[in-house]
Amino acid sequence: MSASARSSVLALHGIHADVWHAHALSQAPQQVLATGDAALDAQLPGGGWPVGALTEILQPAGVHSEWRLLLPALAACGPAPVVLVGAPHVPFAPALAAQGLAARRLLQVQALSPALRLWAAEQALRCADVSAVLAWLPQARADALRRLQMAAAEYSKLLFVMRPASAQAEASPAALRLQVQPKSRPAWPDGIEVGLLKRRGPPLDQPLHLSGRTARMNLLLAAGQIDALDRTATPA
Repeated sequence: MSASARSSVLALHGIHADVWHAHALSQAPQQVLATGDAALDAQLPGGGWPVGALTEILQPAGVHSEWRLLLPALAACGPAPVVLVGAPHVPFAPALAAQGLAARRLLQVQALSPALRLWAAEQALRCADVSAVLAWLPQARADALRRLQMAAAEYSKLLFVMRPASAQAEASPAALRLQVQPKSRPAWPDGIEVGLLKRRGPPLDQPLHLSGRTARMNLLLAAGQIDALDRTATPA
């Protein structure tokens, strides 16, 4: 190693620990919330969803895997309301409740125009009683997303924005950007593929393959199968 190279290495080691190195995942003291999936947590700076920052989820048309990704964290983030802005479908409350997200926590806001959706999402982020905001904003531009990012940072809220996969080439102020699509495998018939398009750290060369069912759902299904067997068993 040359003298100049050695001096560069020494200089890097002397940098304060809070300064992010591009070759490593950020470990800055930002608040995060575990996703509920160890494989995904291992690839996210800090080990979870960033609190007080925008997370953007891009999906192909007609695909809605956001609940699979977000439900464990939403169930664990406390008793405060979760605001849904412009959700394309009414969530099936009993299924969410079975996995820990009580229906009484869900507050759905329907707004037809992009401007009204943006306004509603921003107001929800400013509400002290709200713990998380999920917004479906297919037409949002970078300046609109920047407003939401600033509100999430100011009020330390979980913020997830769902947009189409076609927006991948557009600029975004999101701290974390994921591309999600269904991807079945023999071990995971309902699996999903998660690509990390943007994170504070080195790019991820290969997408993650996650089970389409949460650990809690697997337990519930197993319990249901056992109960069904008990009901059909012939008494001795």
